Amino acid sequence: MKRKWEQDLGLQGRMLFTMFLLAVVYLFFLAFLSYIGTPPLVMLLFVVFSMAVQYFYSDKLVLWTTGAQIVSESEAPQLHGMITRLCAIADLPKPQVAIVRTDVPNAFATGRSPNKAVVAVTTGILNKLSPAELEAVLAHELSHVKNRDMTVLTIASFLSTVAFYFVRYSLYFNMGGDRRRDGGSLILVWLISIVVWVVSFLLIRALSRYREYSADRGSAIITGQPANLASALMKISGVMDRVPREDLRKMEGMNAFYIIPAISGSSFMDLFSTHPSVEKRIARLEKMQQEMR
Repeated sequence: MKRKWEQDLGLQGRMLFTMFLLAVVYLFFLAFLSYIGTPPLVMLLFVVFSMAVQYFYSDKLVLWTTGAQIVSESEAPQLHGMITRLCAIADLPKPQVAIVRTDVPNAFATGRSPNKAVVAVTTGILNKLSPAELEAVLAHELSHVKNRDMTVLTIASFLSTVAFYFVRYSLYFNMGGDRRRDGGSLILVWLISIVVWVVSFLLIRALSRYREYSADRGSAIITGQPANLASALMKISGVMDRVPREDLRKMEGMNAFYIIPAISGSSFMDLFSTHPSVEKRIARLEKMQQEMR
């Protein structure tokens, strides 16, 4: 039975405003590059090549980096059965299913579109959660797929990456000019690139946090039980505190993809986090549970 996909207008508004600010920052950066004389053809080729790599190969890179292995229905019948049922409710094509063999309890989704998606879980999460809690986590990941979050964040992060490379290489290249003669321009390029990278980094992290809230809401709609996801988040967070720090650090680089970051920081560091705090997410889910009752 398909469920109506209700929209949280406040959350959607915050995401749209964040994306608008990102667009303003990026347009300013492109205008600046044009102003200092960067050849338009060089900019175009760099943009097209980088976007193509990120768009078409990001899912393969994520699977390779995490060590996730695609599994067939015969290898994981219960997991496939859950995802098949949830996809029918969410009106989604069934994604590929993968398992990461690690005791760290986590899950993620990747892929450029609903037709090219992969949902992965760790053996740790399969062993720690009840079936209802696991379904809630899978519904959260399928909500990311339905909302095309991987594509949105890939596009959003693109020019931030461009700015990073300008910071890195502007110390060595002066856009084809003479470094000794035009050192002031080189410093200006470097400073502007740093500002663009920092601002876009913070905006992208804010956008990522909003999309986690949106996926939590999607899980609540698909399963009809927000409390199950709240329970899963609480259990995963509690187990994470007991996982050896060394194991968590191996997964830290992929924090943006996981349902809960492998390593989280202090309250101040929430500003730089890809996810809202578990406490805030649980509070929202509990409020949704009360509203449904």
